[in-house]
Amino acid sequence: MVLKGENISREGELADVEEPSFISQEVHARFPLTHVEAGDLIISVRGEVGKVGFITPKHAGANINANTIRIAFHDSIKGTEFEPEFIWLYLNSDIGQSLIRQFIAGGVQETITAPELLQVRIPKLSPIKQRELLAAMKTARSTRQQKQAEADALLAGFDGYLLTQLGLTAPASDARQVFAVRLGQLRDTGRLNADYFHPERILAIRAMEKNRKTMRVERLRDIADFVRDAVPAETSENYLGLANVQSNTGELVESNEEDGEGLCFRYAPQDVLFARLRPYLNKVHRAEKAGVCSTEFHVIRIHPAAKPQDEIRADYLATVLRSSLVLAQTRHMMTGNTHPRLANEDVVNLIVPIPDPKIQAIIAAEVTRRRAEARRLRSSAGAEWAAAKARFEQELLGEGTKP
Repeated sequence: MVLKGENISREGELADVEEPSFISQEVHARFPLTHVEAGDLIISVRGEVGKVGFITPKHAGANINANTIRIAFHDSIKGTEFEPEFIWLYLNSDIGQSLIRQFIAGGVQETITAPELLQVRIPKLSPIKQRELLAAMKTARSTRQQKQAEADALLAGFDGYLLTQLGLTAPASDARQVFAVRLGQLRDTGRLNADYFHPERILAIRAMEKNRKTMRVERLRDIADFVRDAVPAETSENYLGLANVQSNTGELVESNEEDGEGLCFRYAPQDVLFARLRPYLNKVHRAEKAGVCSTEFHVIRIHPAAKPQDEIRADYLATVLRSSLVLAQTRHMMTGNTHPRLANEDVVNLIVPIPDPKIQAIIAAEVTRRRAEARRLRSSAGAEWAAAKARFEQELLGEGTKP
């Protein structure tokens, strides 16, 4: 695996990206100096310059690309003079980042070199004090991660509640790669893609159609428009890329992804943004305000209801599009290997259940409740983490050591 600057979060944590890069063993062996080991640091030197990641055993043995630099510590100082994790925390602090930024060069394309990084000064605290600060920050980080996990689980675990309200069961997982298809089905659809007729997809659709007496079962094209209001990306605000939408929850997250280039699609409040690239990542967002998004999103706008009983709530539609009922369809409708996508003609034909507006209201209310609690948890986690970082820096300054 190749680690890049985009693997490093703004908090310095290493995370797997959606499209990880890999190289062959032969190429890996040709560049031994860029092999990373547990306890090393890696620093982004192009793009978002100055982000510092700490290598744990999980990523040990990986390689790094040309936009990152490896810092390997001498064995003689580990645990006796400096703790590598302490230096990582220090360099990611506001103090450390301000020192790094002094050596950043370039205008449009910022960069920093290894000799310049070596000039960044490190405060020499006693090993005991370093370990004390490390322990406090580890506790704060663990609390933050726990609250973030609770927040994610509130929304990502909504599928069971949704299916119960709809009176449906989750589609049975089916890993078959060989199955029979009637010739008539091929003629009716004009499709030669075998996976399109996978039993998992067919059974999910049948399960919905069996409940037609209690709810409508519609194709997306019959209940919504697919809006393609294209505008230049560079003249637009509130840009959303695929990386800005969290998988399975639909919540917006910060991303290292740069703003879009070329054209993008304009969207309005209550529109549903549905990712067509790598649909198995399950990125569906109900817009809360107007903005523009990547053309890798479908902008879905629900038809106005002619009668109250025909109303479809945007929160409900976004929720059902993230459900196992739709995933069982989309995972068997993708085309392409490197960048699998849903073809436009397939997305408009996705089958969705539409219950009575009262049931939709109950589901939407629960979505709103869980979303509010998830955001409260994230806000609390962010505030507590910011306070912990502030205390860390105060301790550094309070030591009276010179960097």
